[in-house]
Amino acid sequence: MLAEKLKNKNLILASKSPRRQQFLKDLNLNFTIKLKEIKEIYPNTLKGKEITNYLAKLKTNAFSNLKKNDILVTSDTIVWFKNKALGKPKNKEEAIKMLQKLSGKKHQVFTSVCLRSTKKEIIFSDATTVYIKKLSLKEIEYYIENHKPFDKAGSYGIQEWFGYIAVKKIKGSFFNVMGFPVHKFYKELLRF
Repeated sequence: MLAEKLKNKNLILASKSPRRQQFLKDLNLNFTIKLKEIKEIYPNTLKGKEITNYLAKLKTNAFSNLKKNDILVTSDTIVWFKNKALGKPKNKEEAIKMLQKLSGKKHQVFTSVCLRSTKKEIIFSDATTVYIKKLSLKEIEYYIENHKPFDKAGSYGIQEWFGYIAVKKIKGSFFNVMGFPVHKFYKELLRF
């Protein structure tokens, strides 16, 4: 249904995330991947989804030459814990610290998506609450050593070993925690 509606459009995904690419493939969408390097810096006054909204739009602004049939898709995800954004860890030590903070507590995951054409632009977001069990240092080190979560906000992928053993429950979309609120994307792209 969605693929049929978009047959005369050129869908562009501006993301190197293999998970986001797979979601679009699983929706049977034809798309191209175009990447532009940007510095993901945001004003420190922003909170929660304001950050992901800002960054999704910032990524869109890097593309100035859209054509008439283009629809650009950008996205950003953060883990929000105790009024702070946890981004991607820079190294093993930072990943360990992040997972130790999340251990035994709940946090939120915010993802924002920006859709842009030559005529309009919309930004939407989703939030999911994730409850993590108390983790031992051994479990944390094992996960980091074997799964290298350095490309993931908050140092973990819910779809990996960590999600199997550490996530007690979630409130909201599982796919949002993976980095893309697929249900909202489908609905908004249909309307777009």
